[in-house]
Amino acid sequence: MTGGYRLHYAPDNASLIVRLTLEELGQDYETVLVDRTRQAQRSPAYLTLNPNGLIPVLETPQGPLFETGAILLWLADTHHKSAPALEAVDRGAYLKWLFFVSNTLHADLRMMFYPHLYVGHDISAQTALRKTLQDRLRTHLARLDKVAADCPGWLSADAPTGLCWYVACLLRWMALFPSDWDRSWFDLSATPHLFELLAGLENHPATRAAQVAEGLGPTPFTAPRHARPPEGSAT
Repeated sequence: MTGGYRLHYAPDNASLIVRLTLEELGQDYETVLVDRTRQAQRSPAYLTLNPNGLIPVLETPQGPLFETGAILLWLADTHHKSAPALEAVDRGAYLKWLFFVSNTLHADLRMMFYPHLYVGHDISAQTALRKTLQDRLRTHLARLDKVAADCPGWLSADAPTGLCWYVACLLRWMALFPSDWDRSWFDLSATPHLFELLAGLENHPATRAAQVAEGLGPTPFTAPRHARPPEGSAT
């Protein structure tokens, strides 16, 4: 690759976070569908880009990047937008919450979605894990809601950062998945500052572009429905 960006994506996967950030930054990029129905993320060609076999990958002039948090930070520092600058007094605060969302919230959500990968196929063990996780996730969201109430602007729809898009997508998926679990534990009204963030993000051009590209529906964050993408599958 000699220039520009190429996003390897599947609809309504973690690549959506990167797509939204690229749109917010106003960057041109190509997309390459990773066909999850054929496990294309495990193909030899894809594994040369991301040996972990996970989505997304962002190809850049400096080489391929993976891990969503790393991509967001690299884009922000490269384009001097979408995160506090290196010298900003709130840079450290932003980074600690970006890594909290990436390493803790997203990781716990992955266990909620795929418990068999962590405790095997015993249904009682999966149920116990999910019950523990839903309590943890509620705690995580309460903490983030306080950050949204108190932060200096980097968790606000007025000037969305990569962290904003990351949180929005995770909240979307909490409302929709897993399909085999009672999701009544998730109550967006319990986190009013995060709800305000999501409502604001729905009015951004970046969101409208992603709605068309990935079939997200009219209210993808505040009242999401399952994606109906023009190509590919979310699962």
